[in-house]
Amino acid sequence: MRNFQRIASDMDITPLLLAINTKPRLWREDTYLRDFPQGPFGEIESIMLRFPVKSVHDTQAELENHLSTYDQQENVDYPAYKTLSEARPLIMWLMSRVAGERLGRCMINKIAPGGRIFPHVDTKSHTDYYSRFHIVLQSNPDSHFRAGTETVNMPAGDIWWFDNAQEHEVINAGTTDRIHLVVDIRTAR
Repeated sequence: MRNFQRIASDMDITPLLLAINTKPRLWREDTYLRDFPQGPFGEIESIMLRFPVKSVHDTQAELENHLSTYDQQENVDYPAYKTLSEARPLIMWLMSRVAGERLGRCMINKIAPGGRIFPHVDTKSHTDYYSRFHIVLQSNPDSHFRAGTETVNMPAGDIWWFDNAQEHEVINAGTTDRIHLVVDIRTAR
């Protein structure tokens, strides 16, 4: 496979999954990705741990002016990163494992049964800078992740790298939620 690589298996994801399940309000605190008008995430729920400072602009010129004024790869901790402290050991282990130089976006995405992330390609500036990893917290045999022409099913406890410069999508045709901790890391690649 060119677009996916398993990094680890059998990670202890139970403490984080338990923490998420005892704090369901976190799924409703940030709807930025789901509500983004032209985005592919209309059918998911997210818990933002680390993300760039969010802003909305009316025109392309306003957006370009905004982007020229700061480091577009900078991410900040959101309150949920402190609340879900159980995520930190998994993220830091992964940073160490891949010789990470800078931690980027970290978010937990949930796709309900019958839901999906629609086909899309991440921006070139982002894919050129960061590598994308998925820590699988909950899955089912009918949850399928496609990047390019390759499709995988990622079991709970696995950690995967995938090439998010390829068109990708996720379809959860199963009967349980699919929950992944998505982590962007700058590596020495």
